[in-house]
Amino acid sequence: MSVALLNLIETTLNGLMAGVMYSLVALGFVLIFKASGIFNFAQGVLALFAALTLVAFQTGQVPFAHLVNAIFGTELHKWGPGLPTFLAILLTMLVMVALAFLIERLVLKHLINQEPIILFMATIGLAYFLEGFGDLMWGSDVKALDVGLPSGGSFWWEDVTREWAAEGSGYYGMYVDLLDVSAAIVAVALVVVLSLFSQYTATGRALRAVADDHQAALSVGISLRTIWVIVWSIAGFVALVAGIMWGAKSGVQFSLSLIALKALPVLILGGFTSIPGAIVGGLIIGVGEKLAEAYFGPMVGGAIENWFAYMLALAFLLFRPQGLFGERIIERI
Repeated sequence: MSVALLNLIETTLNGLMAGVMYSLVALGFVLIFKASGIFNFAQGVLALFAALTLVAFQTGQVPFAHLVNAIFGTELHKWGPGLPTFLAILLTMLVMVALAFLIERLVLKHLINQEPIILFMATIGLAYFLEGFGDLMWGSDVKALDVGLPSGGSFWWEDVTREWAAEGSGYYGMYVDLLDVSAAIVAVALVVVLSLFSQYTATGRALRAVADDHQAALSVGISLRTIWVIVWSIAGFVALVAGIMWGAKSGVQFSLSLIALKALPVLILGGFTSIPGAIVGGLIIGVGEKLAEAYFGPMVGGAIENWFAYMLALAFLLFRPQGLFGERIIERI
């Protein structure tokens, strides 16, 4: 193969891996939208909060330590050496379930049958509250997250692909990040499980019924409050997975909450109600922005990755606003 073709394949593979990372965040948005019909602006902050909590359990960090120290003049920092990774993940999952229960009890139960824009504004307020609460609870410094996943390039893959190039071409082989490969495997497993859950379980069908009409769901005996706790708990679990992958890749920092903005074009492409669509949309965005940056970036001064996804989403809004897999909305006038 020519070096140009190999570079194209490498760029496409890395785009697919980046797209999977976007899709992990978009999955949480789809779950909330399917259950409530609103865009949950707080999903990115949920991923941040889950990652912060996981790191704290792993390192034995005392919550609100800097606040307690400032008030009482103490020197509290660690309660111990920390917990094993598996136990820390389990406890973080319990924290996210408890957070879902509190969100339903303190926010959502007061907004039953309200307009979608009111629920959307509530998630914006929730996002800023959780971000500030996480800062107060765990501190704002950048934290390293290690859950034992492999990282760095695959030397085996580089050796294999090096042999594909013509002899004497000086090709070094393709670089693929092992962490991105792990994220792809996890994302595929999540999509399969969530799709089966949504289509073939009574709870999954209840989620869709609640999204269609709150009042009708209540009239047939579906507990809206229970459904919301379930779906926010599942979304919290998805946020934990996304937080682990993104935190392990770039560190746990408060800019992690901004991944919600990158998930929005993914949802527009795939459809707000489709779990497989979140994956397909993420792959399209990931591959598209990598190819655009590699082949058109030098012509326009670079930085295409920053805006390519939003331009593509704008095109979809003009010609197919429901997305590739979204349900076409037909209303009588």
